[in-house]
Amino acid sequence: MTSYNFVFFGIVGSGKGTQVKLLTDYLKEKDGRETVYISPGNEYRKLIESDTYTSSLVKSPLSSGALLPGFLTDAIVTNLLISFLTPEKNLIADGYPRAVTQSMSFEEMMKFYQRENIKVIYIEISKEEAIKRLKLRGRHDDTDEGISKRFDEYVNNVVPAMNYFEGKENYKIYKIDGEQLVGDVHKNIIHALGFE
Repeated sequence: MTSYNFVFFGIVGSGKGTQVKLLTDYLKEKDGRETVYISPGNEYRKLIESDTYTSSLVKSPLSSGALLPGFLTDAIVTNLLISFLTPEKNLIADGYPRAVTQSMSFEEMMKFYQRENIKVIYIEISKEEAIKRLKLRGRHDDTDEGISKRFDEYVNNVVPAMNYFEGKENYKIYKIDGEQLVGDVHKNIIHALGFE
């Protein structure tokens, strides 16, 4: 039984985190196997709480939504793979890669761990929809300017990181309309992946 590998892409507000959780639960129910969840964002938040020299350097760029140095993010992801990945576990990457150089690193990681058939899931929503959703969420950095900056950063860095996998052997990109009800987005993902 081969394990599954997924990479999720989607602008802040696309509901990516929710869909990752729904897919994780679905996979657990499907075959009972564990999923290794790779999310540098979560790890960075833990790092900030660790009160180390590195955490003091990470704090400011992280709170302003700036991209952190690639080597640091690569190191975090590598560390998670070393600690948790085994051949029978599924893998979901969320929030990584976020730049073309990280996509290249990710490709190397997948080759090293002999992972094939990597499914890239892109949850698409418009800038207007993202702004609307983020305003409802109401986090302190969800100002028009903050949202706009994150959207531009996403388009300039993250979308090219995803497009890097276009047409590559072992990679397939699935574009999913994220402007539907949560349950429908999940159904579309399951359907697109051929799980039903």
